[in-house]
Amino acid sequence: MEDTLKQLFNFNINSHHEQVRLSDNATMLAGRKACWTQKEAFKGQIDSLADVEFQVYSQWGDDGIIEWLVRNLDISSETFIEFGVENYRESNTRFLLKNRNWKGLIIDGSENFINQVKSENIYWKHDLTAVPCFITRQNINQIFRMSGFAGDVGILSIDIDGNDYWVFEKIKNVNPEIIICEYNAVFGDMLPVTVPYDENFMRTEKHFSNLYFGASIKALCLLAESKGYSFAGTNSVGNNAFFVRNDKFEKIDQLIKNKKAFPSKFRESRDKDGRLTYLNGMDRLKTIKNMPVVRLDTNETVELGSIEHLYSEQWG
Repeated sequence: MEDTLKQLFNFNINSHHEQVRLSDNATMLAGRKACWTQKEAFKGQIDSLADVEFQVYSQWGDDGIIEWLVRNLDISSETFIEFGVENYRESNTRFLLKNRNWKGLIIDGSENFINQVKSENIYWKHDLTAVPCFITRQNINQIFRMSGFAGDVGILSIDIDGNDYWVFEKIKNVNPEIIICEYNAVFGDMLPVTVPYDENFMRTEKHFSNLYFGASIKALCLLAESKGYSFAGTNSVGNNAFFVRNDKFEKIDQLIKNKKAFPSKFRESRDKDGRLTYLNGMDRLKTIKNMPVVRLDTNETVELGSIEHLYSEQWG
């Protein structure tokens, strides 16, 4: 009886692994078909980055945007860095890793998530480095150095749900050709604002709504410009911005008609018990109006609700 149970258990485990493998193969095949369709459909100018979106492993359509950028830019370094990846199942670089076999570094604050990544086949099948570390502006460059990443990298993807602006500002010892950074569309598109720096920032702890984090698109655009990058646009759902290093940007400058930022329409707000409340529009802003933000144009820390004209007409 015991041997029968063991055999049944092993059969179920092996069957599950085979189902996962077949499912992942189907996902990759669909992704490669999307790459081919995109290449054939968009040989000239596009209206915005939203045109070339498709989703394989990214949360939204970022896989398609990344594929289009990589295909149209003369990328000199087939390497990437992404942080804030959790278990790496949903990420901006997983399809890039598996489809183009780039070398990569991923970082997450949870050791459990990183151990999960290391236990999967993807970790030995590819040149992937996974580091468990809670990222701060004090340690980010040290993490890169200790992981063997310096100088030119193809893509840097930043998504830590908090100090994104402050960490982005401090990055010095890598020189990405493409930068992807999450922005908080609730902060509007007119002024450069960000949450004040807090080394221990945790999005869900700072405000129950889950809406208080990161920086406005204007803040990130100005920071990227100061570092030698041009704004290429955002994804259509309004959470990730794409920047290209100026020495590469001329290759796509005329290919994107409207380099625009989209407002967000997804509804991820929570109540004090952690339940989704589905707030949209200005109701999201009202929920966090008493929270402090830094106005980077004046260097003042003020309550978010005290700032006028955060939204342009197209975002309001």
